[in-house]
Amino acid sequence: MSSINLGMPELPPPTLAPRRASRQIDVGGVLVGGGAPVSVQSMTTTVTADINSTLQQIAELTAAGCQIVRVAVPSQDDADALAAIAKKSQIPVIADIHFQPKYVFAAIDAGCAAVRVNPGNIKAFDDKVAEIARAANDSGTPIRIGVNAGSLDKRLLEKYGKATPEALVESALWECSLFEEHGFRDIKISVKHHDPVVMVRAYQLLAEQCDYPLHLGVTEAGPAFQGTIKSAVAFGALLSQGIGDTIRVSLSAPPVEEVKVGLQILESLNLRKRGLEIVSCPSCGRAQVDVYSLADRVTAGLEGLKVPLRVAVMGCVVNGPGEAREADLGVASGNGKGQIFVKGEVIKTVPESEIVETLIEEAMRLADEMGTDVESGEPSVSVS
Repeated sequence: MSSINLGMPELPPPTLAPRRASRQIDVGGVLVGGGAPVSVQSMTTTVTADINSTLQQIAELTAAGCQIVRVAVPSQDDADALAAIAKKSQIPVIADIHFQPKYVFAAIDAGCAAVRVNPGNIKAFDDKVAEIARAANDSGTPIRIGVNAGSLDKRLLEKYGKATPEALVESALWECSLFEEHGFRDIKISVKHHDPVVMVRAYQLLAEQCDYPLHLGVTEAGPAFQGTIKSAVAFGALLSQGIGDTIRVSLSAPPVEEVKVGLQILESLNLRKRGLEIVSCPSCGRAQVDVYSLADRVTAGLEGLKVPLRVAVMGCVVNGPGEAREADLGVASGNGKGQIFVKGEVIKTVPESEIVETLIEEAMRLADEMGTDVESGEPSVSVS
């Protein structure tokens, strides 16, 4: 006779606020807005006309967890490459269009999943809206109206003096109104700024004034460390209010790093199912082991393990036992040895030299019990 689990049902993880209600668009099979999960985007750094290099980078991004990818289309050669790239990519491809409206039509004809336009730097863009709306509507191609602080329409710069939140929002909603006049509403919007405070306020204003899905981004966020902080602060502020339907972390770093940061931000806010998480203490005068080294070695040893598993690597007897007991797997270290916890119970005590090996063995055993495959990638790491 099989046993019956009388425990409480597992509840969804808590979030800080309900998602903002928005209309929904379909970007090549990835739903954006309307309650769909927040998606992670990035952008290739290759010359788009180099089809093989671009597809190789898209494959790397896909393996890292990217769901939508954008490619730059500054030339006719790039536009000519779109059809092959859109056809062979495993994830939806968005064409990023600046300056030349003719490339918008080329991207639609090539079968791109969506087109991003920057009205502030496309010559006579407003005069082309009717034609673009007709072509996009006929093909079922969504349009992202992407307003950037660095390329704001001159008329709005003269009106506001600089790229204020109000100026960014007015630009975006003006362009939306032009599309709406032609019955086209398959739109998402971004209002990017390099300053997280300005960016956050712009999206707050935008969220109040429309129901279009919103693509979040801190433009020109900077090198990896600075850009990660700025993006995490800005995205965290907005997503914690339920604002944001898709994100792109903009770093002066390989695009795969953008995807890793974006995924970790969503996991941290319980907007995406958590994978492998390593909780480790920052070390202090109480630590009796080299916590930094232990955490680094455990992280390296579990690289490639993508499971909903929390591993605690703790260095003293103050918080160590409690944190290790709360984790799926953990160690509380001290006096040259470590107590190994599995699901809240001490299963063994090992010498410090065997801690890493033991944690890795137990993690793999738990992963096997969970029936989860080991894939490529890196675990997420949080330092408490």
